[in-house]
Amino acid sequence: MRPLTIITGGGRGIGAATALWLARAGHDLVLCYRGDRGSAEQVAAEAAAHGVRCVPVRADVSQESDVDRLFAAAAEVGVVTGLVNNAGLTAHLADLADTPVSAIRQVIDVNFLGTVLCARRAAQVMSTRRGGAGGAIVNVSSSAATLGAPHEYVHYAGAKAAVEAFTAGLAKELAQEGVRVNAVAPGLVRTGIHADAGAPDRVDTTAPRVPVGRAGEPEEIAPAIGWLLGPEATYTTGAVLRVAGGL
Repeated sequence: MRPLTIITGGGRGIGAATALWLARAGHDLVLCYRGDRGSAEQVAAEAAAHGVRCVPVRADVSQESDVDRLFAAAAEVGVVTGLVNNAGLTAHLADLADTPVSAIRQVIDVNFLGTVLCARRAAQVMSTRRGGAGGAIVNVSSSAATLGAPHEYVHYAGAKAAVEAFTAGLAKELAQEGVRVNAVAPGLVRTGIHADAGAPDRVDTTAPRVPVGRAGEPEEIAPAIGWLLGPEATYTTGAVLRVAGGL
């Protein structure tokens, strides 16, 4: 039986790169996307070319009913063994005093609440104590969780710090139930998240701050996520793996 992994935010950026990495490793996939159906379907087709099943599902991870529907769709594919909580956004770049409350709520809802809701559902279906077969959860955090992102998005940094605390606690909660919980903390990565927040040139203007002198690519983050999901990481839980070019 092939592993079956759900990836939120699976249609673009780090999620898309992770989907293709896992497809090459033999994972069946369910790709959760919120708005860009075309991109999700393209990634699904590229993944399927590796001989696996890949199903795109539209869902808002901050809504409990959508998360339930996402996992119901995955159950039609097979037994869920992995979850990558990758869906995220920064929404707005500014000092906190100049950031609309609506943007703050959206960032916290997607980056933190969405991670919690998806992990909660994954725990329900994976936990051996509840009749599941076990599995692994990887939460995508950010180097901002420890750097704070002043004058850019401190609310996003706070949400990601919450993701890391949540990872540590849930890892302990599920350690004897066959479910490992870890996180990956990317740094500056060349994805659409910056353009979506209104700063399409942010990667190029910020890259000189990175110790290695450049931004990362999504394909450089995917292997870390894949390793944490895989059999080589069976003694790893509660860890945050930083992939941030020295930040």
